[in-house]
This record gives sequence, structure tokens and C-alpha cells, in this order.
Amino acid sequence: MYYFGPEIWLVIIIGIAGFIVQARLQSVFKKYSQVPFPGGLTGRQVAEKMLHDNGINDVKVVSTRGQLTDHYNPLTKTVNLSESVYDSNSVSAAAVAAHECGHAVQHATHYAPLKLRSALVPVVSFASTWSLWIIIAGILLMKTFPELFWIGIGLLGLSALFSIITLPVEYNASHRALAWLQSSGMVNSAQYGQAKEALSWAARTYLVAALSAVATIIYYLGFARGRD
Repeated sequence: MYYFGPEIWLVIIIGIAGFIVQARLQSVFKKYSQVPFPGGLTGRQVAEKMLHDNGINDVKVVSTRGQLTDHYNPLTKTVNLSESVYDSNSVSAAAVAAHECGHAVQHATHYAPLKLRSALVPVVSFASTWSLWIIIAGILLMKTFPELFWIGIGLLGLSALFSIITLPVEYNASHRALAWLQSSGMVNSAQYGQAKEALSWAARTYLVAALSAVATIIYYLGFARGRD
């Protein structure tokens, strides 16, 4: 069932990189959660101001439970901020709130990669749930029903495609957030740099996720080649 070809090292290296990036992200956000945002604006207030400045009046800013659960929902037109961001008046909270509003601006301006990612969500939800189970079943039935294995690889490929499409969506949202923070005149150069560092590390988690998805496909393709 397990395969220990050279491809496994790629999976391990990316896994270690993901751990490092996640640890650094948490460290940076914790550090800048202690730095007050100018004017004492909370994450909610920052989000509402960015939406207003971009002429978006049909999107609500709401609080959602959990940590790092911040997201924009295009179906309900809501910017969902975690409790630690919604009520916090820190640089970290402002950066996260502005980033999520960046997605709202993407939606309002019909940003193509966001539309594509949104369209793929139902399919990818199924693929991410069942792809590995189908691959395992395909491995067990490799001699009698090899097509099942390749169906699983195809589903895994859809998940990888989704991760790749997510990259420009997330990087662009951060770019929009930082551009607005700078043009709004609410932050000085130091605070802008802090927000940029926080969002840069957050973006790297999506990069690692995309690389991990591709590495997983390469691993299973190596497995199939080894069985042949």
C-alpha cells in the first residue's frame, strides 16, 4: 500500500516547509496583534470603511466563530471575520479585514479567477472528500479495475487545480488590501510594512498548499509507475 520511491522526499520537504510557514504565520500575527491600529479602528470598522471607499454597499460585515475562520462569502455577500479580528483594533486584525474585503472588491469587479474558483467549489468539495478513498480502492483493485485508480487521480487533479487557481485570488486580494491601506492614509510606513509582512506569510500558506497538492499527485503517479 505504501510507496517509498524518490517522490516521497518531495512530499516530506513540502510538508516541512508547510509546518515552518504556518509557525511563522502564527508568530507574525501574534506579534502584530499587539500593535494598535491607528485611530483604534477594529477589524469590523476597517472592513466597513474599505467597502464604503470602494463603493460597495450591499456587503455586510459579520462575526464568525473560531480562529483563522475569516472569509468572504460571495453567495451571501458577507465578509465573515473571526471573533479575534472582528473586535480587535490591531494591525493584524486590520490586515485580515482588508484582505477579506479585497475578495469582496474582486466579486464586485467580476475578477475572473474568483469566478472560476467559485464555480469549482461544488466539484472540488466532492473531489477532496472522495479522491483519496477512490485512489486507495483503485490500488487494491489495480489488477482488476485499474480505471478506478485513475479516476481518483483525476479527482485529485481537480483539487490541485483549485489550489493553483486560489493563488492569484489570494495574492490579488492582499494586493488590493495593501493598496487601500496605503492610499487611505490611515497607516504610516512602519504599519504598512507590518500589514504587508502578515499578509505575505498568509499568502505563502496557499502556495505551500498548491505545491503539496501537486506533490501528492506526483507521489501517486510514481506509485503507479512502480507497480508497473
